[in-house]
Amino acid sequence: MQPAAEIPRAPAGPRSRRWPWGWILEAAVLFGIYRAYSWARGELKGPAEESLANAERLVDWQERLGIDHERSIQQWFLDDRWFIGFWNVWYGTAHFVMPVVTLVWLYIADPARYVRWRNVFLWMLPFALLGFWLFPLTPPRLMPDRFGFVDTRLTHFTLGSSDPRTLAGSNPFAAMPSLHIGWATACAIALWPRVRHWWSRALLAAYPAGMLFSTVVTGNHFFLDAVGAWIVLAIAYALASAPTWWRRQKSQRVGEPLKSSSVSAKSDDGRTR
Repeated sequence: MQPAAEIPRAPAGPRSRRWPWGWILEAAVLFGIYRAYSWARGELKGPAEESLANAERLVDWQERLGIDHERSIQQWFLDDRWFIGFWNVWYGTAHFVMPVVTLVWLYIADPARYVRWRNVFLWMLPFALLGFWLFPLTPPRLMPDRFGFVDTRLTHFTLGSSDPRTLAGSNPFAAMPSLHIGWATACAIALWPRVRHWWSRALLAAYPAGMLFSTVVTGNHFFLDAVGAWIVLAIAYALASAPTWWRRQKSQRVGEPLKSSSVSAKSDDGRTR
């Protein structure tokens, strides 16, 4: 008798999809976690002297690596006020809008992929906090004038307050790693399988590149802040993927005896006994 065909199981999605209006609970939990992260980031504010010393050390590392070009890039565009103004607005808005768009898209169109990338975004938060604690870092825009950087929020068009007393935010030294770069890269990777046309993939790939440019031209981050973000992203992805990997390994171990027994149950003429 032929065994009944196995009915394929639907990919696992978030539990909130099983409940009416569960997406509201999902969104509320994520918002609460981000608010807790924001509070913790403010509490981890490092000493200004240590943060500046770390920035000077990082500039020296970049000079040795040959990637110390942030000041030159910013200087090329400072005369174009509207160009810098656009990137000021981009830096302050896209960082929050695009992750929301990414997660909503995956929640609706690809629940299983949503779960993994939701967890990637969340895992990045504690590792970012660890970086802010261990390596407080003065961003380029807040470094002394002798370094040649310009705080574009004070000199060019932007959204929000331009009061220097409020520009620093809760923790002006939370620059390493750059979550702007880490989240932008995560958005591009998460959505890559969902887009098909060459132009849509080109736009998707341009998003993290544009975010990197915005962090540099506005004086908010160094290039090595992006490297730190990619390291954090890799760790977060490994942790978010671990449950799936573990289940796959477990299912393979369970299936091995069945395969060996089916082989041994065959006679010399190839027919199953």
